[in-house]
Amino acid sequence: MTGRATEPGGPPPTEPPAAPRRGGFPAPLTILLGVLLLVWLAAFLIPSGAYLTDATGSPIPGTFRATPAPLDVGERIGELFLAPINGLYGAIDPATGRVSPFGTGPLFGSAPVFLYVLAIGGFMTVVFATGALDRGIHHLAWAFRARGPALLAVLCLLFGALGSLMFWSDESLGLYALMIPLMVALGYDRMTTVAVVTVAPFVGRLGSTINPFVIGIGSDKAGITLADGLGLRAAIFAAVMLALILYVLRYARRVRADPAASLSGIGPEDRALAEADAAPPPPLTRRDGAILAMVAGTFGLMTFSIVPWGAILGAAKVDPYTHETIASPFAWELGWWLPELTALFCAMAVAVGAVGRLGQAETARAFLRGVSDFVGPAFLVAVARGVSVVMTNTQTIDTVLHAMEGLTAGASSSVFALAIFFVSAPMIPLAGGGSAGTALVMPILAPLGDFAGVDRSLVLTAWSTAGGWLGLVLPTNAVLMAGLALAKVGFDQYLRFMAPLMAILLAICLAALAVGAEL
Repeated sequence: MTGRATEPGGPPPTEPPAAPRRGGFPAPLTILLGVLLLVWLAAFLIPSGAYLTDATGSPIPGTFRATPAPLDVGERIGELFLAPINGLYGAIDPATGRVSPFGTGPLFGSAPVFLYVLAIGGFMTVVFATGALDRGIHHLAWAFRARGPALLAVLCLLFGALGSLMFWSDESLGLYALMIPLMVALGYDRMTTVAVVTVAPFVGRLGSTINPFVIGIGSDKAGITLADGLGLRAAIFAAVMLALILYVLRYARRVRADPAASLSGIGPEDRALAEADAAPPPPLTRRDGAILAMVAGTFGLMTFSIVPWGAILGAAKVDPYTHETIASPFAWELGWWLPELTALFCAMAVAVGAVGRLGQAETARAFLRGVSDFVGPAFLVAVARGVSVVMTNTQTIDTVLHAMEGLTAGASSSVFALAIFFVSAPMIPLAGGGSAGTALVMPILAPLGDFAGVDRSLVLTAWSTAGGWLGLVLPTNAVLMAGLALAKVGFDQYLRFMAPLMAILLAICLAALAVGAEL
């Protein structure tokens, strides 16, 4: 590969780019701002309320009470305009529970994700500036030119397993700059890249097995063990991953046979990449090999550093104060998260620039170009988080949760399991389907299963599958929207791709939950 079509020295486009469409499907930012406005308006109609909480801060079932509206109209208007700012760096006051950019307390905003995305953009642009990754992708595409389906299946399974085991989501954004050229070189399109990099982890999350951020926290809040319900979740994982792989292979085969069948389109830049990889690749130099090893090592270290090995492998200790058995990290665990990963990508950008002999000036220019290119997707993350800020500051999340509590009461076991799946839907965009939302919802929903004769592990499984399924198309899913922006795939194009798959996945999940309720 001689270089990307958008870089100096790369092959020129074979035709001028198409004029932008006017009046088409809204841009991702427009969609998110629209959702934010709708949620803000809905908060005027939803009464404020709150549950009493226990010593751990978890809501206590049956203790919901209405509360006076915490904000007047003027303050609500201010909250609307401040929502994206709060979504970036707002802090939540432990005493009042209000999120404010001027408050003190734990960070509620998504600033760590924002900076992480920018660091990835800078790192990958420096890597591409050396030319080593272009040539390495050319070699990989040439090696798999007749085995593309096998590579797609392996990558889908790998990313799906990461989603099932450790809620792989934000981390996947760094792979777009690597995977788009590879998929295009193999004759596929950008939609195929989205399916592998973003869809696969969320489909894997449908069958979360020992995911510590959802299953781990949810098990603790429900008063069950991590192993409870593991068999059913593993069966769901196997079924949904098989469905995804077959679906992606069918689509990719159609696109490779007829590029006009691509839902995301094949642009001049993509055609230039494909043409550049049509000939055998030139040999890799020692410098190329060193840079490729650094890139692989960076992503490998990223994955290793964030995995909670102690929780996954069963290491435990007894808390001396509560006498409860809790997960214990191994001594060799790094326990990194987004701040450390941001620093890792920044440091490795400098190291790659040095090995690639770009010089300090060109390394800095390349890094800043990457940061600039990734600002848009990063900003989408902050706007998406602003939706949760509005519901938190208007104290309406607990009201929605209380409504869920009422809707599921008195149902039979199989109906209850399916009801949990559907009534979870309003909570997922408001509180999130990850650790925070699970910690909020599970203390309320899990005890309801006792009255319906349903094991609490099934309640957790229903919540987890609902989060994974809805997250596949939810505009407030920041990782999804940022991924589509990075891949330059329209949300309307993505929805057309996902519609049949969503129906298939829904049927699998509902059937599994209904069977699990009767076992």
